[in-house]
Order: sequence, then C-alpha cells, then structure tokens
Amino acid sequence: MQTKLMHVRVNVKDLILAREWYTNNLGFKVSAIYPPDKPNYIHFEHSGGAIFAIMEDENYPSHGRFNFNVSDVDNLWNQLKDKVEVVEELFSTPYGTRKFTIRDIDGNELGFVQDN
Repeated sequence: MQTKLMHVRVNVKDLILAREWYTNNLGFKVSAIYPPDKPNYIHFEHSGGAIFAIMEDENYPSHGRFNFNVSDVDNLWNQLKDKVEVVEELFSTPYGTRKFTIRDIDGNELGFVQDN
C-alpha cells in the first residue's frame, strides 16, 4: 500500500505556551484554531506537505520524532541552536542529508533535514 502523509499532530501541555514557542522560535504561522469557543488544537500553515498541528492533551509528549525538510538547514541551525534544547547538533548523514534535532517545550523531538 502506498500512502501520502496528510497530517501530523503532537501533544502539548499548554496550548498557548506551545503556540508561542512554535511561532516565536520556528516562525510557524497559525492557520486554524479549534474549536473556536474553547481551543485545544492549532494547525500551522504548510506548503503542500503534511499539516503539522499541536493539541493540548494530558498525554504529552507524543514520544516521536518529526522531521521537517528545509532548504537551508545551516542557516536554520545558526538561528535556533542557542534558543532551544538541542538533541542532535547539525551533522552530515551517511545517506546524503544534513540535519539537526531539537526538543520543544513539551519534549517532542523535531528534526530539520536538508537533502544534498
């Protein structure tokens, strides 16, 4: 079976703090907030890939790693390395990519990868 990934969500402890972390540190832009009367879910803008979302949930972190493909991983590394918790510093992989991994404020691992 072939599939196309459409949506990825991580659980967070505090929706407002997490939104601020993702928008201030990573530059993500909020696309939607649900439900309008008492929000517990936010998803961010995307450009044709899977939707990335956060949801306030008592079962956090999500215990996974989410890799984002980026066009300039070195520049992004220089912007983030002193502002976030680093899991893996920037390195070149044996399979032709460069990447680094950070942890958000709820312990979710976020990787940023550039194809060479």
